[in-house]
Amino acid sequence: QSRFVESGGGLVQPGGSLTLSCVASGFKLDESTIGWFRQVPGKEREGVACIAYGSSSTNSDSVWGRFTVSRDSTRNTVYLQMNNLKPDDTAVYYCGADWAALPGHCTVDDAGRYDSWGQGTQVTVSS
Repeated sequence: QSRFVESGGGLVQPGGSLTLSCVASGFKLDESTIGWFRQVPGKEREGVACIAYGSSSTNSDSVWGRFTVSRDSTRNTVYLQMNNLKPDDTAVYYCGADWAALPGHCTVDDAGRYDSWGQGTQVTVSS
């Protein structure tokens, strides 16, 4: 059974940085399209960034220039490097897989494309 485990969240001051990890089990992550999403209570899950099979990546406008998604195939892990964090980045962050994505393409416009979500990791940006 395919699944993810997210980690790396925590409390950070505005302007700080965190790196989240998404470890996959049950499948080869480098042959899949993986997306990072975030969610706050009472709101829908919001797309953050994704990395496609073939390693092209896409970021949402809200994190453009601040977040970077990358993949380490040897560790079967996808990372989300988050810099210049803002209070609005506070959320539970999840990773999931888009099993229907074409090679070289990914989008985070629709969380419904993704499944196999992990349990999430909490990121809190506060002074």
